[in-house]
Amino acid sequence: MKSSRGKIGGGGGAPIIVFIILCIFVFFLGFFSSSLLLLLSHQVVETDEFSNYEALMPRGHFGDDSLTTIPFQVLSWRPRAVYFPGFATAQECESIIKMAETKLAPSTLALLKGDTEESTKGIRTSSGMFISAHEDKTGILDLIEKKIERATMIPRNHGEVLAATCRR
Repeated sequence: MKSSRGKIGGGGGAPIIVFIILCIFVFFLGFFSSSLLLLLSHQVVETDEFSNYEALMPRGHFGDDSLTTIPFQVLSWRPRAVYFPGFATAQECESIIKMAETKLAPSTLALLKGDTEESTKGIRTSSGMFISAHEDKTGILDLIEKKIERATMIPRNHGEVLAATCRR
């Protein structure tokens, strides 16, 4: 009687090799098919989806008479960051920057016991300003706030004023 010492599985190595090759094949098959499914699921289908709807639901007091789409990309869930392409035009952004530059004031520090304003000069190098939409004569902040309200579905009166900071 022959001893099966030193051999895995007690002898015939061919079934083990076939099993290992089969496992490797199944692994790569699953890996590449899941990658393909992931790619297919991230493709955006650009069709005129709204043309298929014949009748809209009756709107409420503050509702809309039409369907609305706002394109966005989720950049991160934690922390939550969402990108809205084309949300503000270059002219709107430049106007807000110019408005902020005229109202920038040196940022203040919370003084510790024994500190004076003179002893803390030069520590803070930033300037900042706050402005609300009703203070903006151009109406751009009002337009931006309406877009934010529409995209987030959070009422404007739950928002905050625009805060701009310039760091040097």
